[in-house]
Amino acid sequence: MPAKGKKHIVLPSLTYLNTTLLIFITLSIPVLLLHGPPHSISICDASSSWSGNRLWSGDLRRVDFPWNRLLFDPQPPPITLKIAVFSRKWPLSSAPGGMERHALTLYSVLAQRGHRIHVYTSAPPSGSPTPNTSTDAFPNVHFLDKSPGKWDYHHAWASFEAENKSDPFDVVHSESVALPHWLARSVPNLAVSWHGIALEALQSKIYQELARKPDEPKSPSWNDTVIPKILTEIRFFHSYAQHVAISDSSGEMLRDVYQIPKARVHVILNGIDDEAFQPDERLGREFRAHYGVPDNASLVVGVSGRLVKEKGHPLLYEAFSKLISKHPGVYLIVAGAGPWEKRYSELGPQVLSLGALPPDKLRAFYNSLDVFVNPTLRTQGLDLTLMEAMMCGKPILATGFPSIKGSIIVDDEFGHTFAPNVESLLEALQVVVEEGPKRLAVRGRACQKYASAMFTAPKMASAYERLFLCMKKEEFCRLPLLAAEDPT
Repeated sequence: MPAKGKKHIVLPSLTYLNTTLLIFITLSIPVLLLHGPPHSISICDASSSWSGNRLWSGDLRRVDFPWNRLLFDPQPPPITLKIAVFSRKWPLSSAPGGMERHALTLYSVLAQRGHRIHVYTSAPPSGSPTPNTSTDAFPNVHFLDKSPGKWDYHHAWASFEAENKSDPFDVVHSESVALPHWLARSVPNLAVSWHGIALEALQSKIYQELARKPDEPKSPSWNDTVIPKILTEIRFFHSYAQHVAISDSSGEMLRDVYQIPKARVHVILNGIDDEAFQPDERLGREFRAHYGVPDNASLVVGVSGRLVKEKGHPLLYEAFSKLISKHPGVYLIVAGAGPWEKRYSELGPQVLSLGALPPDKLRAFYNSLDVFVNPTLRTQGLDLTLMEAMMCGKPILATGFPSIKGSIIVDDEFGHTFAPNVESLLEALQVVVEEGPKRLAVRGRACQKYASAMFTAPKMASAYERLFLCMKKEEFCRLPLLAAEDPT
């Protein structure tokens, strides 16, 4: 049941979409959805909704809520799939991007479950070591031998066709447009995961422009022809056989604005390595001590990721500078690299700017916090940092975008959202200061329970696996499998 006071906003199905109407919808969606996204879940309904134990039966292709909420057999399936993956990059750096981390997590789990995974990706940048991926429990990664660090889909397609001819693939998976639509339309057994679409990108540009100060220059991309790009996407997205949306709001856009048939759109939220991100108070205390956070700090706030304007760091910088003038016992720990790294250091001893942290240090970072803040101005995708913080038992402060309110902060107990401006963020920060560490710890335990039910790597991988099995054999499209059926 919806959280108290929240409204369902459903976009109309469009039989005809011209530029004027699209502009109206694009400008209206961000405002309307801030009042409450679909699929908002009350904590009192945990047994059948976000707990991950939802009892449901029927044709999986008719599910319009996240597949993460369904129960699938934890045992490996009775058949093994051969899966081809097109991904522009593979995580080789110390701080890989979200899409790269998603691909590594997903396909490592599927490989461990016995599936044969072939990943076609860019050659490592010059001087980077190429990892050995020749084990049975790890994807077989084909690094292209041309244009290091650059994606060459022609070369990737040629390599795929050679392998497919000798031993055909059961399923093909493209991470966003790694496989362009003029090639994808010839692949009937293909699924694409959208980590961002042009309509969301336009919304992001609107928010970034609204956050721009009068004396700041406009972004060079502001005058890009975004509306034609959206129309082009709406037309060519139909070339992909099956679509995976990584947030509830993106799934709605694909169905209602991009007009993809509902049976071809599946919401599967990203998952993270739940063994790597767990509550650990001792580790958090040691992290604080190592970086000089005093024992008498009244509150510790943290932010991580790329320190760039579109991630909302100008907002957090200004809001926190005002906060600490009234609350000298509050500290901010910044984990990430980018243009705003040095700026944060200028705020004084209450702000610790640590640079990019390797994955093995992030668990300690999250556990050192009382609350995690994500001031992003990007509506695309679903930030993994939110899931990692929740998995470590930390409540969230985040921009109130549809993707976040519909898939992350689905209950008021999980934290607070704010409008993408300094005043609203400052107000939210003042609220958590007043709540204090004890109240935030209670919120954090609720977050950890939700994250453990929805955002684990096995949850995500099981959902993708079942979708791929459904694409291979009709029998797997039902939940539960009928006892009389033999899927092999």
